[in-house]
Amino acid sequence: MKVHLPYGEIGLDVDVPDTATVLVPERVDVIADPDAAVRAAIAAPIGRRPLREMVRTGQRAAIVVSDVTRPVPNQVILPPILETLESGLHGDSSSGIARDDITIVVGTGLHRVSRPDEHARFLGEAILSRYRVVDHDARDASTQVFLATGPRTIGVWLNREYLNADLRILTGFVEPHLFAGYSGGGKAVMPGIAGADEIMANHETRMIGHPKATWCTTEGNPIFEQMRDVALKTDPSFIVNVTLDEEKRVTGVFAGELRAAHDAAIAQAARQSIRPIPHLYDIVVATNMGYPADLVLYQAVKGMSVAAQACATGGAILLVAECREGVGGPEYTQLMRSEASPTALLDRFSHSEHRTVHDQWQVQVQAMVQARCDVWLHSTLDRATVESAHLRYAPDATSTLASLIEEKRTALGREPTVCVLPYGQLTVPRVVA
Repeated sequence: MKVHLPYGEIGLDVDVPDTATVLVPERVDVIADPDAAVRAAIAAPIGRRPLREMVRTGQRAAIVVSDVTRPVPNQVILPPILETLESGLHGDSSSGIARDDITIVVGTGLHRVSRPDEHARFLGEAILSRYRVVDHDARDASTQVFLATGPRTIGVWLNREYLNADLRILTGFVEPHLFAGYSGGGKAVMPGIAGADEIMANHETRMIGHPKATWCTTEGNPIFEQMRDVALKTDPSFIVNVTLDEEKRVTGVFAGELRAAHDAAIAQAARQSIRPIPHLYDIVVATNMGYPADLVLYQAVKGMSVAAQACATGGAILLVAECREGVGGPEYTQLMRSEASPTALLDRFSHSEHRTVHDQWQVQVQAMVQARCDVWLHSTLDRATVESAHLRYAPDATSTLASLIEEKRTALGREPTVCVLPYGQLTVPRVVA
């Protein structure tokens, strides 16, 4: 049978065995009128007063948004928020915040700053032309302010625009995350608008290697807990998070107090994404949800990692990710190529004298997957580039899968089991006895 896989902006059809298990997100109702849903959520939030009641003339407001690597529907989320800020309690400018006092902060974390065309893509020209937009720069200490936190951290450097605002609003979308448990919520602050050193401390070797720093796990997950702790210490005024389906349609809007609203969104994301499987599989085919999540290999490690949740030790993963912008940043690329194998990389990271370096977390997660499974990559990257990342080159997805099936059939003496995750991290396999 043919299965359509998200790949870049167009997609890709792949032939898989009729006996393959194809996991898709749980079908849920989509919101017919997302704009109305956002307006209703900010008017009747969870654990907070309505947003309009928090607005005062003369205030400064900062709204944190995700960058181009996240498919957040900003052009749905932001207009109701911006209108509410400008109109205030009484519905007119006399009780609202002046437009010049509203700043949209792009939470880039340690990603590169956005290109102008990307601002237009994820914000829309209407918003971009009317409001001040700044990209967070984790490496520029002059744009940051120190905030004492604790108990998990002594303090952190965070974006000045956000901390100096009277109203601090966090936005995002909630989906399973490979080591933070779920995205959204406090992740807009840590790593979104944190300093480089703070981000690397949150993503250091022991944190990434913690057994509970994994998909769909929050309790006892040190990365998730630290992200939330730091965000709460900034006293965020309000959050607006959404959940999406595999077609990036809004399935839920969750607004209000950070913990309560984020927990409600996590519950919805879990219902959609956690999928039971009877056993681990010999071969797993996965994507990274297509554009924009598969722009680079660095981001596509997520698809590789979620595939490993369904793959037996010694099994094979075929990752289908376009990677039109290459492997990733220079730090990720150089670090990945600095050792002869994934095992050597893990040995290096575990050494007591090793200090966490930028992008190590993604290299570490990839190496952890490859310590258990062989990984093939079908992308636009050439063979030399793929193999330099310790991956196996798959020039064609269908023929590579057919070859893997034949190899496993011979090695195992039986028909190999195959699982397909067309929607990558929107389906997290869990073995249920």
